[in-house]
Amino acid sequence: MDTHLFLFGGGPPFTNKMAKLFVEKLKDKSVPISILFVDREGWENYMPKYTSALEEYNMNDFHLLPLSTTPIEQVMNCLRISSGIIIGGGDTNAYADYLVETPIAISIKDRFQEGAPVAGFSAGALISPNICVISPKDNPQNEFQYRRKGLGLIEDHLFAVHFSEWNDEDHLRNAVNKIKAASNYGIDEKAGTYFLNGDLDSIEGNGVYSIKNDVLVKLS
Repeated sequence: MDTHLFLFGGGPPFTNKMAKLFVEKLKDKSVPISILFVDREGWENYMPKYTSALEEYNMNDFHLLPLSTTPIEQVMNCLRISSGIIIGGGDTNAYADYLVETPIAISIKDRFQEGAPVAGFSAGALISPNICVISPKDNPQNEFQYRRKGLGLIEDHLFAVHFSEWNDEDHLRNAVNKIKAASNYGIDEKAGTYFLNGDLDSIEGNGVYSIKNDVLVKLS
């Protein structure tokens, strides 16, 4: 079964091509997409940022699942019947706390391995690999954090988000030096990436980078 992972360097919306591709990868467009996000005041007004681009391709049914105020069993039940899954942006450590190494993570990974596309925005992108690396600019302690586990939707990859906006080349280099992963990517806020079966298949937007042989290479 093919796996489909969409990772973005900033918050929503989807880039246009990635929105179209995400909808194309849904096996059953009559089944809702689940959106997982950390609960915060006013979240209802923010949801169109996630849904609007998909609605342009006639996907209009969504499970909106704020964490941690939605009961875990309810989240899992929604995920089990979801055509696709979106993991939002915000406080990366909070997303890791609420999702990684929880029963919810098992449901996400099961649906992913069954072919349901998964999209991660910013924090959602960072928790997608087996190791979650967090920039000093992404936590109140201003620490380079690299000992957190991720969801394991993609193995042997490192990611940095808000890459140019946060001027985070040094952070990505630090991650590459600490963790010997096969691939690494710095993704800007307006850029999206699509991984088919764990390999980079396509990019949309200007601003995806990778450190190769100690040289920062611009891929788009």
